[in-house]
Amino acid sequence: MPDGAVTEAPQKPGPEILTVGDYKSGDKPIWCPGCGDYGVLSAMYKALTSLQWQQQEVVVVAGIGCSSRTPYFMSTYGIHGVHGRSLPMATGLKLARPDLHILVVGGDGDLLAIGAGHFPHAASRNIDLTCIMMDNQTYGLTKAQSSPTSLIGHKSKSTPYGVIAKPMNPILYALSNGATFVARAYSAKPNDLAQIIAAGMRHTGFSFIHVQSPCAEFFNTYDYYDQRIEALPEDWDRHDLKGSIDLALTEEKVHLGIFYEEERASIERQAHEFEGEKQEFDLAAYLQKFA
Repeated sequence: MPDGAVTEAPQKPGPEILTVGDYKSGDKPIWCPGCGDYGVLSAMYKALTSLQWQQQEVVVVAGIGCSSRTPYFMSTYGIHGVHGRSLPMATGLKLARPDLHILVVGGDGDLLAIGAGHFPHAASRNIDLTCIMMDNQTYGLTKAQSSPTSLIGHKSKSTPYGVIAKPMNPILYALSNGATFVARAYSAKPNDLAQIIAAGMRHTGFSFIHVQSPCAEFFNTYDYYDQRIEALPEDWDRHDLKGSIDLALTEEKVHLGIFYEEERASIERQAHEFEGEKQEFDLAAYLQKFA
């Protein structure tokens, strides 16, 4: 080696860059051709790729329904639980393992019918979860009954003369119950949806993402939403709760984007602050009180 020559130190290998393929399990989705859930799944892959979270750091929790098959198609950890119980399962997991990033996926039936009672508590507690609701306004898995978000007049196997109940408003439901991140997206725009999912997962607290995800087989609403979707104004104030509620109550268009975002302490962080006060429980002494 010539005198004075400078040699470079061997470079340590950098962290592996994860790609979309790394988040795929290898199991192929079995949804009907044209189902909006394909777009949502694609957006989830893209969101995780942008975040570069390791597969073992992420858990996808689902209940029952077409969209609830999602955990099978992810290379992350996953839970396919019982109907309507995805949010309490995810809450328990987050309290036990606050280091994990948890995605809850479900449909309008799973989250707003049998699971509707769990939604307000997850939102008001501000548990650090990202909840993605794939709304097709029908029960696709059980072959075309009306759902809590079906439009008035919609004829289905369970409403042959047309729906007469006012449809639930998922955005309003989330806002009024204390969710700290509320957004809407459209499965036919997966790139925009991926950005919203990534933003929701970066947010600390309960993030709710309402996705219009049409069912091409039983209630094809692609043309309906193609004509009605509109992005929120660029100057939209996402910190204005009253303004977001007013829009959710009065909107004529189907607005896409982040309606609301607020910083508030999440319950699992507050709960773990009590760990320093815990004491050993003396079972024998406790039972002696009742002797």
